Amino acid sequence: MKIPLFLAMLCCIAATHLPAQNKASIKFGKIDIEDFKTSYPFDPAAEAVVVGNIGSSDFVGNSKGGFSIEFKRYSRIHILNKNAYDAAQIRIPIYTTGGREEEIVSLKAVTYNLENGKIVETKLDPKADVFKEKINRNWVINKFSFPAVREGSIVEFEYKLKSEYLFRLRPWEFQGEYPTLWSEYIVGMPQFLYYVSLTQGSQEFYIKEAKDKIAQFSLEIPKTEIMLSGTKDRMSFSAGITFFRWVMKDVPALKEESYTSTISNHVARIEFQLAEYREPYVPKKVMSTWVETASTLLADEDFGLPLQRENAFLNEVTLVASKNASAPIDKARNIYAWIRDNMTCIDRNSFYMKKTLQSTLKLKTGTEAEINLLLIAMLRNAGLQADPVILSTRSNGYTYSLYPLIDRFNYVVVQLVIDGQKYYLDASRPLLGFNRLGYDCYNGHARVIDTAADGVEFTADSLTEKSISSVLISNSEKGTLAALVRYTPGFYDSYGIRSEIKKEGSKTYFNELKKNGSSEILISEENIDSIDNYEVPVSVSYRLEIPANDEDIWYFDPMFNRSWTENPFKSATRSYPVEMLFKIDQTYLLRMDVPAGYTVDELPKSLIVKLNEDNDGEFEYRTAESGGIISIRSRLRINRTYFSPEEYQMLRDFFNLVVKKQSEQIVLKKKK
Repeated sequence: MKIPLFLAMLCCIAATHLPAQNKASIKFGKIDIEDFKTSYPFDPAAEAVVVGNIGSSDFVGNSKGGFSIEFKRYSRIHILNKNAYDAAQIRIPIYTTGGREEEIVSLKAVTYNLENGKIVETKLDPKADVFKEKINRNWVINKFSFPAVREGSIVEFEYKLKSEYLFRLRPWEFQGEYPTLWSEYIVGMPQFLYYVSLTQGSQEFYIKEAKDKIAQFSLEIPKTEIMLSGTKDRMSFSAGITFFRWVMKDVPALKEESYTSTISNHVARIEFQLAEYREPYVPKKVMSTWVETASTLLADEDFGLPLQRENAFLNEVTLVASKNASAPIDKARNIYAWIRDNMTCIDRNSFYMKKTLQSTLKLKTGTEAEINLLLIAMLRNAGLQADPVILSTRSNGYTYSLYPLIDRFNYVVVQLVIDGQKYYLDASRPLLGFNRLGYDCYNGHARVIDTAADGVEFTADSLTEKSISSVLISNSEKGTLAALVRYTPGFYDSYGIRSEIKKEGSKTYFNELKKNGSSEILISEENIDSIDNYEVPVSVSYRLEIPANDEDIWYFDPMFNRSWTENPFKSATRSYPVEMLFKIDQTYLLRMDVPAGYTVDELPKSLIVKLNEDNDGEFEYRTAESGGIISIRSRLRINRTYFSPEEYQMLRDFFNLVVKKQSEQIVLKKKK
């Protein structure tokens, strides 16, 4: 998978000098009547516009012998349409650990409305109107909604946040759901801290510059601090600072379209990872290796440590679950199936356990992490080699293989090794087969958490969703057309069918088929095979009775709801990649008797077209008529899942052709 993350050392950023405007022209509280009348020609359809989004991070000495980060943010938003009221809902993420959390030092927010030619202000009460929501053990959200918001309102807010966590240098997003006129971030980076930066997105910087200066720092030094301070209680020193400034101007909105892993992968953004302390700190590298990070996770009480214990409480249930199987692979299959079928997942994207393995087993409920870590413990109890694998699901965004940025990971699955063969399991999902993961897990880099900490690549290109549909139509003695329909979907479509049937029953599935067809068509002999065999696709079959047509011209749809009825790529342009869930291989076969009393007046012409010269896709549509029998073969293959923005038009044109061809009908003419 091609991941749009570009690694850059901060010290390598060169100054850029531009003759055009290089400063934002807005300031908190400076609102003019003309601001309400402003139009935005670069995006006239916008429902809201971020007029300015400006932030800075500075390092200041503190009373604990170290440094804190002061992060400031100011933002102004013009609400143009009621559909954009969500832009007036603000969320401020706060990092917390060990009972301590980052502190919001100040916050103010105001809504401005134009009433009878005058500007009316409505202020937020920070004490009464800001609410806190805990997300997980390390993150809480402070959130508020602007008061008195309506169409035409201008809202602005600013806050200052103080953090002692130097490894939490605030990232910055230059792009969002609404277009942004000016987005700016300044970081004053002292020479005694070294960070690596990660940038993503396709937007170019309007300004990217770095300026050096010397500054004076002062801080108090506890005797236990690691800094080189001698015997002084306070320390003052001079150090170099590089002020990095990034600006983007007239940034378009980024809206999620079909075949996108998550829009957050493509937002113009910069983030940072602390790599090294330098003097006056005791010099040391702080960016861990993957082996060091895996070791930390293995020693974590909420992750790997419970797996190191004897876990004698699992002895009896492991014997029951393994069903006395002797072969290792049979033991593994039975234990996996027992966990999958007896446990209920109540939360995903959890990563760490919230309760013990024993409690998870007793309650038979858990998060995906608790269930899969319990599976590992039971497999180990049975003498098998099993380890956790951490990954990021598609909706959570990409991970980065070079550095162990744990916050990017949100999901845990199992690696099982038997006789050198590796299997990957997720027992938190009912109806999933052995050695199968959900397609949302195929999002690139993952990491095995053991002493070696090897990387694993789960790529969408390793998945192919292959389906075959066949329709056999013959003339019946009653003068109607009798059709036998068989459909073998791919694995994930089969998973969806199984889920639907488990929830609603098979009758609901076939009733939906009836809704999609003509009310005059009768369905009978409905059957679904392999519904309980999760290792293979299901097989759907049924019979149709199609009433005779008495029209002189009969337009007959030969695809029977197996066609692409619309192009999934609707936008005329696209600024970020197409990321399909899996490769596609769809085959449709039709063998049809020409209806009694009719002749073929027009048959769709055969067509074979390739997506490109590299054969990354092909569409085949073959038709023939001989001896009163019509034959059609349609096959669509897409042989890779990632397409760059430059390839978007090619892909869009290709699917336009597929939709158009599969919509063509057979024209039958009544014999005279």
